[in-house]
Amino acid sequence: MVVSVLQEMRIKDLGVIDDAVVELSPGFTAVTGETGAGKTMVVTSLGLLLGGRADAALVRGGAKAAVVEGRIAVVPDGPAALRAAEAGAELDEDALLVSRTVSAEGRSRAHVGGRAVPAGLLSDLGDDLVAVHGQTDQQGLLRPARQRQALDRYAGDAVAVPLAAWTEGYRRLRAVALELEELTTRARERAQEADLLRFGIDEIAAAEPRAGEDTELSAEAERLGHAEALASAAATAHGHLAGDPADPESVDAVALVAGAHRALEAVRAHDPALATLGDRVSEVSILLTDIAGELAGYPDDLDADPLRLAAVEERRATLTQLTRKYAEDVEGVLAWSERSAARLTELEGDDDRIGELGAERDALRTELAGLAAQLTEARTGAAKRFADAVTGELGELAMPHARVSFALVRSEDPQGLEIDGGSYAYGPHGTDEVELLLAPHPGAPPRPVAKGASGGELSRVMLAVEVVFADSDPVPTYLFDEVDAGVGGKAAVEVGRRLARLARSAQVVVVTHLPQVAAFADRHLVVEKTDDGSVTRSGVKAMDGEDRVRELSRMLAGQDSELARAHAEELLEAARAEV
Repeated sequence: MVVSVLQEMRIKDLGVIDDAVVELSPGFTAVTGETGAGKTMVVTSLGLLLGGRADAALVRGGAKAAVVEGRIAVVPDGPAALRAAEAGAELDEDALLVSRTVSAEGRSRAHVGGRAVPAGLLSDLGDDLVAVHGQTDQQGLLRPARQRQALDRYAGDAVAVPLAAWTEGYRRLRAVALELEELTTRARERAQEADLLRFGIDEIAAAEPRAGEDTELSAEAERLGHAEALASAAATAHGHLAGDPADPESVDAVALVAGAHRALEAVRAHDPALATLGDRVSEVSILLTDIAGELAGYPDDLDADPLRLAAVEERRATLTQLTRKYAEDVEGVLAWSERSAARLTELEGDDDRIGELGAERDALRTELAGLAAQLTEARTGAAKRFADAVTGELGELAMPHARVSFALVRSEDPQGLEIDGGSYAYGPHGTDEVELLLAPHPGAPPRPVAKGASGGELSRVMLAVEVVFADSDPVPTYLFDEVDAGVGGKAAVEVGRRLARLARSAQVVVVTHLPQVAAFADRHLVVEKTDDGSVTRSGVKAMDGEDRVRELSRMLAGQDSELARAHAEELLEAARAEV
C-alpha cells in the first residue's frame, strides 16, 4: 500500500504554463501533450518543490514570479513529517503543503507547512519522498561516477560503512599531505625567518633592557644636562629661606616666620582664633625649616659627573636602536622578544613535525589500503547481484538477450597506495573505477553503455536500474520524464507494462509521448495549450472515456480517425487485461 503520495500541484507562470492544476493519485499517472505544450514543466515544477535550483529564466514572460505549490500526503511519524516538524511546519490532515516561489530577478522563497524554510530542507524532503528522473539522467548514467554511485547505493551498508571511514581517512590524509608539502617546500623561507628571529632575540638579550628603563633614563639625562643651573637655583632658594651666614644683617624667611610665631604665642591665651593662627604659622615655620635643609643638601646629592651623563646617553642610544627596529618603546621590544621566542620554538620544531606527519601519512595510507580492499570486495559482490537484477529487468523490457555487467578496475599510480604489491591512484571514493557494460544480444562483446547502447536501450537500462532500486531502496513516488525516449513498438509496450507493475507498490508519474506507455496508466493527464495570438496558456486536464481514446488516437496517428480510435481502444483493452 502506498503510504506517501503527491496529491496535487498548482503551477503558475512557469515557462509556457499560465495557471494549471495537476491532480495526481496513487498508481500510474501518465502525462502527455503535444510538443511544446509544457509537459516537461511538470517535472521542472516538482524539481523546484524538491529544492531544485531556482532560475529566473523559468518565470513566464511578463510575470513577476513563478509559483509552484504542492500537497503531499505523508506518514505522520515518517521521516518527511519529522523533518518538516523540526522546521516548525504543521501537517494539514496528514498532508504536507509545500510551495516555492521564483521571482523574475531569480530570488527564491520556500515554504513548508506554513513556515518559511531554506531550499535545502526541500531537498531533504525530496530524498525521502520522490525519485525524479529527467531526460538528463540518461546522459548522467553514461558517466562512470554516476555508475559508481548507483552501484554503491545498491550495495548499501556493505559499501557505505567502509566508504564513510575511507572518506574521513582520505580527508585527513589530504590535510597531512598538504601540511607536509608546505613544511618541506618552505624549508628555506623558514630557515631565513628563524635566523632573523634569532638575531633579534640575541640582540635584545645582550642589551638586557628593563621595562620603563627608557623613561627613567630620559629623566636622568634631563637632570644631568642641567646640573649647574639646578645647583645654583637650589643655593639661591636656600639663601632666601635660611639667610646668608656671611652676612649677619641678611633677612631670611625662616627667621621672619619664627618672629611671627613668637608674637602670636605671647597672646594665644586671650583668643582661641588667634591661637589657631599661631599653630598654623608654627606649621609653616617647620615646613620652611625642612625645605631649607633639603635645599642645603641638594647640590651634594646632584650627580654632575660628566662621565655619568655620557653613560646615560650611550645607554639611551642602545635602547633607541632596539625601539627603532622592534617596537615603539622598551615594553614593546620585550613583548616582541617573547613572541619571537615562541615562533622560533615552533620553527625549530618543524623537523620533528615533519617526522610526525610522515609517520601519520604512512599510517593513513596503510589504513586506506585496507579500506580500499574492503570497498573493492564489497563492490565486486554487489556488482554481480546488481547486474543480474538489471539483466532480469531488461528481459521484461523487450531486451531478453541483453546482459549487463560491471567492470571494476584499479587505476595504477606509482605515487598511490601500496595494495597487493601494486600502487593505485585514489580519490574520495576509493581506488575503484566502475563502468557499466552492456551486451545487447548474444555474441556481442560487453561494451560501456556510453558506447554500446542506443537511445532506446539506454532508456530501458535506466528504467531497469530504477526498478531494481525500487526493490532494494524504495521511495513512495517516482517521476520519469520521457524514460521511453528512443523506444517504440513492442519495447514501448513492455516499458508501459513494467511501469504499471512498479506502480503497484509506489506512485509513478510518467511524462511520455508514447501511446503504448500511456495506455497502461491508471490516470491520464494531458497538457493542452491554446494560442490567442499574444499569450500562450497551458492547462492540465484529466482524460477519461472518449477523451482518453481521442488523446491516444492523436498520439498514434496525429489525428482523430476511426482507425486510430480502434487502435487506441485496442491498446487500452490490452493494458487493462494485463494490469
